[in-house]
Amino acid sequence: MEEQEQFQKLFDNYAEIALSVGVNVQPGQRMIVQAPVSAASFVHKLVEKAYERGVREVYVDYCDEALMRLKYLKQPEEGLGEFPMWKAKGYVEMAENGAALLQVYAPNPRLIRDAHPDRVSVVNQTRAAAMRAFKRYAIEDKISWSMVSFPTRAWAASVFPNLPPSEREGKLWEYIFEVTRVNRQDPIQAWREHVEHLAARAAILTEKQYAKLHFTSDKTNLTVELPAEHVWKSAKAVSAAGVSFVPNIPTEEVFTVPSKRGVNGTVYSTRPLNYNGVLIEDFSFTFQGGEVVDFTAAKGREMLKKLLETDEGARFLGEVAIVPHDSPISNTGVLFFNTLYDENASCHLALGFAIPSGVKGGVNMTRAEREARGLNDSLVHVDFMIGSANLDIDGERRDGEREPILRNGRWAF
Repeated sequence: MEEQEQFQKLFDNYAEIALSVGVNVQPGQRMIVQAPVSAASFVHKLVEKAYERGVREVYVDYCDEALMRLKYLKQPEEGLGEFPMWKAKGYVEMAENGAALLQVYAPNPRLIRDAHPDRVSVVNQTRAAAMRAFKRYAIEDKISWSMVSFPTRAWAASVFPNLPPSEREGKLWEYIFEVTRVNRQDPIQAWREHVEHLAARAAILTEKQYAKLHFTSDKTNLTVELPAEHVWKSAKAVSAAGVSFVPNIPTEEVFTVPSKRGVNGTVYSTRPLNYNGVLIEDFSFTFQGGEVVDFTAAKGREMLKKLLETDEGARFLGEVAIVPHDSPISNTGVLFFNTLYDENASCHLALGFAIPSGVKGGVNMTRAEREARGLNDSLVHVDFMIGSANLDIDGERRDGEREPILRNGRWAF
């Protein structure tokens, strides 16, 4: 009984962190919760606590993985390119009214491994195009939003295949509670201190205003140019209404945007990428003038090819992020097959659109103005991990001098 009571306390704390640290939903505000149906118990707790905080209305949008799988495998071809626009318009309407967004992210890494990549690509592109207007509210920080994870049976089975099925979800909960600081004596205070620590790192890098970053390891040799007046971001963001929020729970990164045409060299992945239910492993990209001109993949190559073909911007980078190899998530030694966790265990890059706040004044710029500043645009934004214990990163100043940022995966300052 004592063990169950302790779990319930941590479970409640996790929901509180999601609401007060993550999305930071306010009294009188509306909130959208997106979640898999298997996370219903957590959603119930979130909704209960949200109403206790004075939230006006919570709209829950459940996703059923079994139905998604049937769509990819069985739906007639003519239906794959359709999306209910009433739903897309409804999301935009809620965003216009200031609704916050909380996503419960619990992907199944093998959900659609036997679906044809062409079918998956059509569904994903259709959804991305339909939801693009709403997605802009989040990526431009017009609304507060956040993402947390929940240990579904399928996800836990991928992470701990050698454990008895009855122990897998419990073990994954242990790691979630640890890396999200839920098991600290004062979790909220622990998060305040962590957010400030990351903000200090980001401020130092912003002040440096490096012209380029150089990534080198046993395989990787990549140069990334940074735009003038770029801004390094960290855990904390602020919505148009002036509400501070933390987009990712957990988070260990500081990040900025690259110059679209200023990426050259070859970079190798160090962790698998779970992209829409397909696992892509041991892959690399070669960039020239910012564009992917060649790529390899031991597994999932066709899906990676479809990702790069999403639109013109999918072959360019939109984010560069630094995470020390000795981050709490990396130190677990666990491969999570979940980008929210794996990207915070490793330095990473992202294909696709660039976060507007990555340059000074970017949030208030038009799309054309952002493009003129070197920011990439795309329907997609897909992070992939490149960090390791032997990765070095140098910052090149405007005068050509280079300074160490990371050495052997650890901060050099």
